[in-house]
Amino acid sequence: MTPKTVAVATAIAALFVTTSTATAAPTYDQSVLTLTNQERTAAGCPALSSNDQLIAAAKRHNDEMAATGNFSHTGVDGSTPAQRVSEAGYPFRTTAENIAAGQRTPEEVVRDWMASEGHRANILNCELRELGVAYAVDAGGRSYWTQEFGVRQ
Repeated sequence: MTPKTVAVATAIAALFVTTSTATAAPTYDQSVLTLTNQERTAAGCPALSSNDQLIAAAKRHNDEMAATGNFSHTGVDGSTPAQRVSEAGYPFRTTAENIAAGQRTPEEVVRDWMASEGHRANILNCELRELGVAYAVDAGGRSYWTQEFGVRQ
């Protein structure tokens, strides 16, 4: 091996060691799930598990709100939370949705939801089992948050 080959091999090995031991910081979505579960477990409810179909439904609605400014549980196409969850392929028995806008951090949005009777009721509904979370920021810098909760059929 030439010195150049050894140097390249050493650099590649160091890269593998560095990347394999590095821990990714939690995303805002993951942090909202964790904070939501902290509230639930403190109230005696089971923790929610993340669900990709509910994430897709939350992302669809959240991205639409950020793109259009339509801050509502009703989509610009007239869709309801239940319709969006169904369209994402989640076969639900029960579903619920929380939305918020303007909060800058996961801690702030979960605190605000817990201070709102309806949103708090969704978070502390012990029958709900799965969650999808989405976060987006519009062109003006305003943040949007969506939680889609579900119980499968």
